[in-house]
Amino acid sequence: MTEAEGSIAPAELTCSRLRRIGEGIGRVVYGSQHWVVKRERTPVEVVALILVWKLLRKLPAGLTRRLLERPSKRVRLMRLFTQAGLLVIPMQVWFTSHVREIRKLYRSRDLRGERLTQTYLAGTSLIPRRITFPPTRVKIAGWPGHLTVTEAEERVESTLYQRLATLASAGQFELLEEWLNRFLDLRQQGWQRGLFSVDAHLKNFGVTGDRIVLIDPGGVTDRWEDVEAKLCFEEVVSQPHVQLGLGPVLGGCPEVASRFNARWKALVNASVVWGHWPKPSDSL
Repeated sequence: MTEAEGSIAPAELTCSRLRRIGEGIGRVVYGSQHWVVKRERTPVEVVALILVWKLLRKLPAGLTRRLLERPSKRVRLMRLFTQAGLLVIPMQVWFTSHVREIRKLYRSRDLRGERLTQTYLAGTSLIPRRITFPPTRVKIAGWPGHLTVTEAEERVESTLYQRLATLASAGQFELLEEWLNRFLDLRQQGWQRGLFSVDAHLKNFGVTGDRIVLIDPGGVTDRWEDVEAKLCFEEVVSQPHVQLGLGPVLGGCPEVASRFNARWKALVNASVVWGHWPKPSDSL
């Protein structure tokens, strides 16, 4: 929670090779038992992933969902082949205006979200604890074999999506519903600080102990015009649980899905969010 600076990196980061535990468009995450470090992807890797994502969107929804449910070797292989093509064929051939726009949008959102969370959420229970230390070389599984890092974050037990999927598989829908309510509470705490996630996918949130934390701030904004645009889209979403990727998870308990959808629609709308949003007078 509170950010701290240490004289040396935790021993568990340097005593063994760190395992790859997650990845996104812009970074790859490696972890020890209690800490994670991140490798920023190169521009070529990012473009390759965007092209793979565009391809996946053309596949049947069920196949795409299975490929993206967990870090997939197939998706990674597709990215490597695409990346190889980018190295052989000039990037200008691949770098269409649409791909360029997606990359620009992702990069700007990522940088702004990181800045906002560290400005407004550092020291709170809403994000993982972060520590900093002098440049330290750590070993990682896979390419490039090692990294030099200056910070690490508290490792979460799982993503929120993974926790919900596990509870659903065990038939623990009452406990699953409690976690969904905690997720809605977390979102409101963000609104009270003038922050809103326009990409509130459950894989962007982690579970540690009895709390939910934001682990990928890429979609966080403090601009009310961005919030309004997202909420306009939310107005036409009839099944928020499906939009969040919970269709398969809640398929065995439609009652929970129905109650969650009702709570989501009651909370995630312009009137309620604006009621939480700090006004200029609040800072006087």
